[in-house]
This record gives sequence, structure tokens and C-alpha cells, in this order.
Amino acid sequence: GTSDRPRLAVFRSNRHIYAQVIDDATGRTLAAASSGEAELRSGTGTKTEEAKVVGRLVAERARSAGVDRVVFDRAGFRYHGRIKSLADAAREAGLEF
Repeated sequence: GTSDRPRLAVFRSNRHIYAQVIDDATGRTLAAASSGEAELRSGTGTKTEEAKVVGRLVAERARSAGVDRVVFDRAGFRYHGRIKSLADAAREAGLEF
């Protein structure tokens, strides 16, 4: 990721999913969201539904930080299931990959 196109890094554990928008040039995290946050922790949906909410949330936070275009970093995870639903939700919320 660069200052023009920061990196949207995604990590998936057995229980939660995490997303960060990182500017590697300065080493700063510009926006972040995870399914472990207090407002999302009480959700009774499936993990895929939680990933959609996290994708929307990280996209909204990134856009409020002035980021519209990102590079998607799936960290070696296959592009299906929760990773795909997070990416699709982030695209729908306005991030351009």
C-alpha cells in the first residue's frame, strides 16, 4: 500500500474477522473494524453476515478518513466465504479495489 492507495488488510480467525486500512509509507493505520467490537459482538448472525457488517464499517471509516481507493490484501486466505463477503460489502459501501 502507498499513500495514494493504502492496503486493506484482512485477517480471519475461527471466531472473528478483522480489517485495517494501512498506509505502509508512513506505517499508520487509517481505519479499522472487527467483529469483536462492542457494537458488533452482540450480533446473532452468521460469521458471513458479520463479515459483511465489518466490510461496510471499515469502508465507511476509510471514506471518512479520506480514502477511496485501496489495494486488497487477503493475507493468503482464499477469496471465498467471509473474505469475499467482506470485500463485496466494502465495494458496495464505496471503496474501490
